[in-house]
Amino acid sequence: MRIKVLIADDHPVVRDGLRATVRMSQNQDQSQIQNDIEVVAEASNGHEVLEIAQTTPIDVFILDIKMPILNGIETTSRLVRMKPSSKVIILSIHDSRFFVEKALKAGARGYILKESSTDEILKAIREVHSGKVFLSPAVTQYIVDGFIKKAHPGEKGPTLVTLTTREKEILQLLAEGYASRDIAERLFLSLNTVRVHKKNIMQKLDVHSQVDLVRYAIKEGISKL
Repeated sequence: MRIKVLIADDHPVVRDGLRATVRMSQNQDQSQIQNDIEVVAEASNGHEVLEIAQTTPIDVFILDIKMPILNGIETTSRLVRMKPSSKVIILSIHDSRFFVEKALKAGARGYILKESSTDEILKAIREVHSGKVFLSPAVTQYIVDGFIKKAHPGEKGPTLVTLTTREKEILQLLAEGYASRDIAERLFLSLNTVRVHKKNIMQKLDVHSQVDLVRYAIKEGISKL
């Protein structure tokens, strides 16, 4: 029985590359598992992923970390809440501990880099599907360091944990240049509701301008900018 995979990335060329990589599973040596992985769905943003997940059986989700409208980490969080058994691999250009930890905390079971080899990607799919956690070797050391080193007790600062799901969604859209009226139409909210959310976000993060919001979103890795 094949492993059914969904690929989500806003760049068609990346999706094409991953699809070609999966085909490689059908052309391996006889000593390897063959023809065991199949791409059954594709998406260009997080909202599409959530819609597809409601109607299509998916074994493993491969999500780009910085998709428009709804990024990979927030999509993962919603997927896991919607279907706790969801198995997600985050695809990223970032090899920092910061992004890896955010992905794992959101519920991802794998984290691979866009520069990963074909063998590494196929191994990630198979291991995550089998219930294991898979991290690209390039980022494993960051996780090890995180367990060894203790955080500075005096270290403070706003994090996305302080924001609600809706606030995080609106923050991403604001950072990507959408006006409040556009956000209201896109999310089927009233303009006043969006303005209230924006005000609450700025108060929680202790920022005072649109520029500050954008800087924060970039720093936290939730904006495509």
